[in-house]
Amino acid sequence: MSDDAVYQLITANFPALRVPAAVAARLPALVPRRRLAEGRSLFVQGQRPTAFYAVAAGAIESRFTGADGRISVLGDVAPPRFFGLAAFAAGLPAEYEAVARGASEVFVIGREAYTLLMDEVPGFARALMAEFARRYDGTLRQLQAARHLAAPERFRLALAQLAGERGVPAGGGWAQVQATQSELAQLAHVSRQTANELLAAAEADGQVRRGRGRWWWRDRA
Repeated sequence: MSDDAVYQLITANFPALRVPAAVAARLPALVPRRRLAEGRSLFVQGQRPTAFYAVAAGAIESRFTGADGRISVLGDVAPPRFFGLAAFAAGLPAEYEAVARGASEVFVIGREAYTLLMDEVPGFARALMAEFARRYDGTLRQLQAARHLAAPERFRLALAQLAGERGVPAGGGWAQVQATQSELAQLAHVSRQTANELLAAAEADGQVRRGRGRWWWRDRA
């Protein structure tokens, strides 16, 4: 791992943060990478994680197994997003399983690195809290949408949520989003066929441009 890879990870998630040089110099030794083969679990449901993570390459699928044994896919985590913090910080069992989708690689942020970032990087704790509060709000909106809104409104909220979580500015008001049509369908609680129809409608309306495994979103609200 290059000496500035962890620094780049943090600034990619929180561009406004300024990591002190002394902290940046210590991070590479404290944040190793871990490679995962396709289908390999990083942690399982009910396990108490000893670290939290960020995706360096590939994708990590989060999925939940119900009491009846049925598996529900919650979504995919793409680079450079953090995940697994809630169970790690609270010392509680994980509520979901994290599984590699294809060959993947993650940054492993253990207790020592976490303490260094929280204590020595001004604003890191606030930035992390704001990020997970935003995700929690997005989850609540999706739960509300699943109960009360029609499919087009649920799909629009799913588009906006993924764009907010993964969007990378692409100029002209567009944000590039690394996400599959299946993820959109799962998040919006619609079938893949319905997701394809709604995505085509959004593209015809000029709000979305589609590519392979990614799309571009322009919020005109």
